[in-house]
Amino acid sequence: MAPSTLTALAAEKTLNPSFVRFEDERPKVAYNEFSNEIPVISLAGIDDVGGKRAEICKKIVEACEDWGIFQVVDHGVDAKLISDMTRLATEFFALPPEEKLKFDMSGGKKGGFIVSSHLQGEVVKDWREIVTYFSYPKQSRDYSRWPDKPEGWMEVTKEYSDQLMGVACKLLEVLSEAMGLEKEALTKACVDMDQKIVVNYYPKCPQPDLTLGLKRHTDPGTITLLLQDQVGGLQATKDNGKTWITVQPIEGAFVVNLGDHGHYLSNGRFKNADHQAVVNSNSSRLSIATFQNPAPEATVYPLKIREGEKPVLEEPIPFSEMYRRKMSKDLELARLKKLANEKHQDSEKAKLDTKPIEEILA
Repeated sequence: MAPSTLTALAAEKTLNPSFVRFEDERPKVAYNEFSNEIPVISLAGIDDVGGKRAEICKKIVEACEDWGIFQVVDHGVDAKLISDMTRLATEFFALPPEEKLKFDMSGGKKGGFIVSSHLQGEVVKDWREIVTYFSYPKQSRDYSRWPDKPEGWMEVTKEYSDQLMGVACKLLEVLSEAMGLEKEALTKACVDMDQKIVVNYYPKCPQPDLTLGLKRHTDPGTITLLLQDQVGGLQATKDNGKTWITVQPIEGAFVVNLGDHGHYLSNGRFKNADHQAVVNSNSSRLSIATFQNPAPEATVYPLKIREGEKPVLEEPIPFSEMYRRKMSKDLELARLKKLANEKHQDSEKAKLDTKPIEEILA
């Protein structure tokens, strides 16, 4: 059973076994060994149709074709709003466990607080506490699931949600134009765009080399905007996990990840960012991910197939079905890996049991 909070576990000298990753999944690069490979793009002038817009669009498209991940500065989101959002989030996670658990989202509740993830059946837990807000469509918001402490956080989150929706839509316009479509094409493909804000808190970890703050994955949705503090821990790979880089934190910047939905709409032209989060024993870390997703009934299929290309999907499917298949597959692969690992351990033990004591001690 998952622990209810990480408050007590973070103070222990050894890592709780439910968080220990298989050896091939453990961090290969330090949380603070920063790389400058991920492009940093200024959005200043993005609305200037006759001027800088073309240059900005070119940089964004190149980043999406190469990594599926880039950082944006000069994005227009109010600096005080960003500061307030991070300060209030930090204050929430410092609350006593019983205060955080008033918003416990286990058992299928839509939004609130939980350790690791809301997914049932996880084989290994992620070393993080999260607060999840289902923020769009606005008419579907359930404010009873939004923490009312610290005071003012709910109002700040509402404003943050709206401003991030604006930035995301601008970025999707750029990608639509790059595909030779009308600029609203990607937004329209989402039907009635969903937005989910996940506030991640990664406490100091007693044995960070054995675990991850967030396991390796691609985001299922269209596009994600991540605000991170200056500690470091977001990592990306573009060679299927052979090599990893740690993304350089930049004050006030958003890391933009393209998700599976965006990847499929572009017929694979734009990469879906392959990433994870690592933790450390020196300091806690905070990040805020804003996921822009299509409506559950939105159709997932390439919007444009260039000459000579084949579609990356066999047939159109609803986003809800794409999401269900992805999560089921991820859980099943993890379960099978656990079984294979246990079988290997049993085999090694059996070999050991049949060896003479002299060979074991040799």
